[in-house]
Amino acid sequence: MLFELLKDVTKMGLIVACLYLALGAYARSKQPPWSGLLGKRRLAVLSVLVLAVTMIKVGEDVLAKESGPVDEAILWVVRNHIPAMLTGFFEVVTVTGSATVLVSLVSAATIALFLAKRRHEALLLAASMTSAPVLVYVIKAAVGRARPALWETQWYWGSSFPSGHTLAVAAFSTAAALCVIRIWPSLRGIALSLALSWTCLVAVSRLVLGVHWPTDVLTAACIGALIPLAISIGLDFRHSDHGATGKTQGR
Repeated sequence: MLFELLKDVTKMGLIVACLYLALGAYARSKQPPWSGLLGKRRLAVLSVLVLAVTMIKVGEDVLAKESGPVDEAILWVVRNHIPAMLTGFFEVVTVTGSATVLVSLVSAATIALFLAKRRHEALLLAASMTSAPVLVYVIKAAVGRARPALWETQWYWGSSFPSGHTLAVAAFSTAAALCVIRIWPSLRGIALSLALSWTCLVAVSRLVLGVHWPTDVLTAACIGALIPLAISIGLDFRHSDHGATGKTQGR
């Protein structure tokens, strides 16, 4: 099993490297304005590629029904090793990923950003949180995976794959972190740490409550983080294209 894992990780690393090199070659030959931006956003671009490749790999295992034994084993480990006294805490944590909480946060943050004339950040946040529920609905409907039934749990709407709570929190926290970084670059470490911590807590809460499989939350976290990162990169590349066009017309 360890050998298979190492093989998969190596394969995924090679795929990411090849995709990044191909994107760089395309930028240099077809879209010169992108070259400089690609260098500046290298970490973000690599993160998107890693998240996308991981999401696809885990999704393939789920669709092929190859992840079942590992999913069940991990879920039982979580069940047996997290004290029952913490269940109440994780029930509260999972509520932070509910639509009621996130819609309020997104609405308030987007309005505040518009009033502060931070239109790029407001668009990033609004676009990310509009895309997230659409993807959740489409993927759930397409996959139709049964939720865990290892012990008695609260009923939730829809199929198990992916975790809607985890995906939504990952999308919001990542988008919020990117907004904070653009406005206050010095808070980069704190913003990313808080985003990662919140996403991980919500993901774990779904396992503790027994309403999702581990691959549900892993894929959801990847998709959720990928959405705002991809939108952010897209907005920057679009701005770069417009800037290059303006300079050309000016000449």
